Amino acid sequence: MRSELASAFAGAFLSGEWTESGLWGSGRRVLGRDAAWLPALARDVLGIYPRAPHDRPRELAAVIAMQEAAQNRDAEHAMPCGRPVSPTRMLRNPWHLPVLHSLEDLAGLLGLTAAELAWFADPKRLARTAADPRLRHYRVTTRRAPSGAIRVLEAPKYQLKALQRGLLADLLGAIPPHAAAHGFRAGRSVATFAAPHTGKALVLRCDLEGFFASVTVGRVYGLFRTAGYPEPVAHALSGLTTTVLPASVWRTVPRPADPGLLDAHWRLGRRLAEAHLPQGAPTSPVLANLVAHRLDARCAGLAEARGWNYTRYADDLAFSCADGRRSGAAALLRMVERIAGEEGFRLNARKTAVQGSSARQSLGGLVVNERVRVPRAESDRLRAILHNCARYGPSTQNRSGHPDFAAHLSGRIAWIANHDPVRGARLRASFEALDWSR
Repeated sequence: MRSELASAFAGAFLSGEWTESGLWGSGRRVLGRDAAWLPALARDVLGIYPRAPHDRPRELAAVIAMQEAAQNRDAEHAMPCGRPVSPTRMLRNPWHLPVLHSLEDLAGLLGLTAAELAWFADPKRLARTAADPRLRHYRVTTRRAPSGAIRVLEAPKYQLKALQRGLLADLLGAIPPHAAAHGFRAGRSVATFAAPHTGKALVLRCDLEGFFASVTVGRVYGLFRTAGYPEPVAHALSGLTTTVLPASVWRTVPRPADPGLLDAHWRLGRRLAEAHLPQGAPTSPVLANLVAHRLDARCAGLAEARGWNYTRYADDLAFSCADGRRSGAAALLRMVERIAGEEGFRLNARKTAVQGSSARQSLGGLVVNERVRVPRAESDRLRAILHNCARYGPSTQNRSGHPDFAAHLSGRIAWIANHDPVRGARLRASFEALDWSR
């Protein structure tokens, strides 16, 4: 059966009575006549869907087209006489999110017209492939990471960013991530991510390569469908929160200088060429957390079964155990690598480390050998910078050209104070005493 006829049947079935006779009658109205295969098709559909799937008309159309009753010459050549349209409905709401039965409801939630919603959700990918940058919804910049890798930042423009912030506040914030996730969550931090691994014989640190770009639009759509939103609403929400990097823009992205990073850079380009979570959108961190729920569940289950602890902060995965046998760490790492691959991610081999208690064990920039603390070398460097600022003037120490050097230093002090209040208070006092006119 052609998709055109299957879609017409789906709309007619959903708009009529969900019984065998009701589906049969709806099918007759679509064809404008009776057909010997219609009763069998009605029975097949009822066998698959005991209840009307008002939240997934596209799925229903695909199922109708695949039924044996529809695989005959008459069905292949039939033309629909009518195209009934049934409004979609939200049939479940496990997390008590805003009820959005239709695109009209979503547009109302965001304060948009139907045309504006279509423009921002971009279902036909017009903005994503536009040659003129003014027609695109994202501004793209690049940054070289400390490792030498090139980061591609895709920041939404003002209006889309405002819509994404609204979705974050009204919808996404109510969906709970896995308990092992510590990034981008109220009440969680790098310190809570690292704390379960203090005083352990072995600490295993892993990193997910291209974390945001690895989250495809299909995974995002699946999340919104799991939340109970009908197909059209889930598609629109996915469009509002994902993007595609045009090939012309990727050609302007510089390559890493280190030849060992070129393979990862090529993989990043492949990920960005498909619809993905943009690094730079306010919704991306929370969505990545939620999409990684299965990854977290499987890693947590694996760790518990083998007597390890597990936590995750964004793309950083941490495991630890009291037993110092490195053979156990190697076996665990192989399992984690397999799980990550099955969940659509890839481990960054360059950032994987097995850390014994005889050496410094670090997670998220914090040392965890005995307790969670900032590395002494970092506070010593900052103390030396503040000393030189007092002696020679702050302007002489801004060697990296920070546009707001005072805010930069204040942020570094706050980071240390958050984990070591005594040392942070001393650094803060030195900072407050500086003469910024020099």
